[in-house]
Amino acid sequence: MTVLAQKNTRNSTPRKWTRASNPIAVLALVLVAGAGQADPLPPLTEPHLTSVPRQAAEAARVRAVTAPATGFAAAEAFEDRPAGAATVLKADKDAFAQPSANMAFESLLDFRLGHGMFEKLWVSSPSSTLASDGLGPLYNARACLSCHPRDGRGHPPAAGEAALSLVLHLARPVGVAGDPALAAVPGFQPTAPDPTYGRQLQNRAVVGLAPEYRLGLSYDRIEIPLAGGESATLHAPRYRLEELSAGPLAPDTAWSPRVAPAMIGLGLLEAIPATDILAHADPEDADGDGISGRANIVWSEVYRRPMLGRFGLKAGQPTVAEQSAHAFSDDIGISTPLFPAAWGDCTAAQPECRGAPHGDGDARGQEIDAEAFGKLVYYSRNLAVPARRDSGTPEVLRGKQVFYDTGCPACHVPKFVTHRLEDRPEQSFQLIWPYSDMLLHDMGPGLADDLVEGRATGAEWRTAPLWGIGLTRTVEPRAGFLHDGRARSLLEAILWHGGEAQPHRDRVIALSPADRSALVRFLESL
Repeated sequence: MTVLAQKNTRNSTPRKWTRASNPIAVLALVLVAGAGQADPLPPLTEPHLTSVPRQAAEAARVRAVTAPATGFAAAEAFEDRPAGAATVLKADKDAFAQPSANMAFESLLDFRLGHGMFEKLWVSSPSSTLASDGLGPLYNARACLSCHPRDGRGHPPAAGEAALSLVLHLARPVGVAGDPALAAVPGFQPTAPDPTYGRQLQNRAVVGLAPEYRLGLSYDRIEIPLAGGESATLHAPRYRLEELSAGPLAPDTAWSPRVAPAMIGLGLLEAIPATDILAHADPEDADGDGISGRANIVWSEVYRRPMLGRFGLKAGQPTVAEQSAHAFSDDIGISTPLFPAAWGDCTAAQPECRGAPHGDGDARGQEIDAEAFGKLVYYSRNLAVPARRDSGTPEVLRGKQVFYDTGCPACHVPKFVTHRLEDRPEQSFQLIWPYSDMLLHDMGPGLADDLVEGRATGAEWRTAPLWGIGLTRTVEPRAGFLHDGRARSLLEAILWHGGEAQPHRDRVIALSPADRSALVRFLESL
């Protein structure tokens, strides 16, 4: 049995919520810190985007429209449409499963076909259903929809329940980066899979094979006194790796529990100019405000170069396509054109798994072929963000002011404008409100997992986008918040913030009950 260890992190000082804006560049870019402190990284490009360069006049307009709010008497212009023209007017259990509202009619068929791939239940080989075989041999789920119910967030398992939408990532340090381009990236920490169990632990297996492990989970209660005579109770998880099929993990392997996040708005996040994201970075905390958001730089298997990490809970993947392909391989054991190994995450130390029947021997090539995979990626890019609700009510406006006064926009940056894109009209030149800077931040020992990913340390996490968060439980009543779903409410999620966010968390504790309630009400309106 193994119990997850946690990592200590440095103390932080209070953070101002404003940050100087930098000039916006285009495709060829240099990483620049918001306070003027250079992050000495090699020039990067955005090969996944076919964009139109932003001219000086347009860049000035973008800076003006994305400036932080300065008044809270009324909602800002376009605030109710967090995904711009792609926003959908839906607020029920299917709110996260809608196509971009600005999608052309002739593209809806591609979206529906992608949805079919997302909900497909894969079966083991050999099977008479050749279009759906190839499951595993080791796997965590049989369909994308299993981990992302109604395209929403997953949840930790209940007592006695097998984990489904919570998985355990694995990584161990290696001495030298495998590619010279990565070796030149300051702060990049090369890792490798566990030599026996691979990149992820799978708790299910096809007939004839044993699952790799069983997850044990219990909670310790932590009482947090709040100003005004109130209190809150946090549940600190204790994870146990039980019934490991091939003995313990390697001594230097770290592991990290991850709950499946909501799928909405991914294409829009992919379309944010990298320079706009990097303008908020201050990796050396040059302005001394205690916030040192850092860009994660990761290796792209598709473009064979370092790229800005955007997706995953530590921004460990650069594109929607690569994030999707990794999920197929590790979660379901399905090969794709990007990752063609038919056995998924099985290692050379698991010959029975690698030698089991697979579903890639017919005309499809991989178990999901290029055409079907492309439809799945299109679907994932175009799951729309629902409209804001009650943004102009007095309590929500008060909560928004508390959100700003507390300093939350230091990391949860409200607005961006996407690239002008020649081939992605749904995401092209939209004012969006994700409430995330897409950067890495030290969240303190309470949330640390010791697993490094690219430039992300064991205590660093990408700022979670907040759009749609108020509908999380409407879409999936069992959904939990934070990276492993431990928080049962938005207030609990705030109270888990540490590290760079510790001063902001302490300010929330010190709020009056009315202001604390207004802050939560504002978040529920997103």
